[in-house]
Amino acid sequence: MLRPQEINTMQLAFLYKKEFELCRVRPDETVVLVTDLSTRREYVEAAFAAAAEIGAGIYEMKVNRKFSTTHIGGEWVFDTKGSIAAIEAADLVVAHHIPLGSEWMARGCAAGTRFLMIYDAPDDLARLMSPPGLKEAAIYASDKVHKAKEMRVISKAGTDFRCKLGDMFTSCQYGYAEEPGRVDHWGAGHFSTWPNIGTADGTIVYQPGDCWILPYVRYFEDTCRLDIENGVIVNIEGKTDAKLMRDFMDAHRQHPGDNEPYHVSHLGWGLNPNAVLDQIAVHGPAIERVGGTGRAWPGTFLFSTGPNDQGGGKNKTRAHVDAPMFGCTVILDNEVVVEDGRIVDKGMIVQPSQSLMVAA
Repeated sequence: MLRPQEINTMQLAFLYKKEFELCRVRPDETVVLVTDLSTRREYVEAAFAAAAEIGAGIYEMKVNRKFSTTHIGGEWVFDTKGSIAAIEAADLVVAHHIPLGSEWMARGCAAGTRFLMIYDAPDDLARLMSPPGLKEAAIYASDKVHKAKEMRVISKAGTDFRCKLGDMFTSCQYGYAEEPGRVDHWGAGHFSTWPNIGTADGTIVYQPGDCWILPYVRYFEDTCRLDIENGVIVNIEGKTDAKLMRDFMDAHRQHPGDNEPYHVSHLGWGLNPNAVLDQIAVHGPAIERVGGTGRAWPGTFLFSTGPNDQGGGKNKTRAHVDAPMFGCTVILDNEVVVEDGRIVDKGMIVQPSQSLMVAA
């Protein structure tokens, strides 16, 4: 039995207005909603109402297929003539899916369009709306990592991973898109960086209770060990989760020698203090329950695999794994910033603005 959402749906219009205001939507601007067959209609209605209150223009661009959360980077917006011109002309595009890695988003950003992703449940949108201080903490963390030369990650479970930094981009998400060309996610609160190509080495050990976000929504059921050499995962050991990972990556090989699905992708940790830890246990395998909160858990280390084109690389494989790990210690140039899964760098600590109701 599915648990009911925790807010009155009629509140969505107020939430969307507040979010649009964070995104600096003005009366002279145009908002485009990119939706698909599965987008909640109450989200569209709330966005229309919010834009009307602000005085902004708004319309919906609905594609006739459902976007996938297991194979990111969908290009279906290209199916309709004139759609790219509309994206490039818009001030804010609200995408109700994950368009990261898509060419149409890249073209829109280049034209100065702001992008806001929304795919979390209504009560999660309410709880995860960017609290005071999150933007500053995310920018601080991103800048600090960008200046670092090396990252090391260790854990009591056996993780011992290193990589060099500085050649690739660093980005952060704090929950709203207020600057030209900015991409953000309502419900986010984390930063991402990509290791210098070929420098990631060591061992990543997932343990029971760590999480898959993409492509699956589930807890790790058993220990899963990844051995990494020169930026590539060369061995995956374990039981069910190891098999899932190997099968997923192998299915995306373009030819027998293709190892791009096995490359190390973005790394980072969560910063949003309003994220709760037990969404999968409470709600089950629903991507809308962990899309934002799963990346935002403060102090969880997010290890990802596959593409690095958003970081300035050339790997565009659609085999992307996002899987946050609990209990890790992160060290930047010999400085501990996260210890045993808790943020210790004061510049990255944000006070919660919501009570954290974790199921007992």
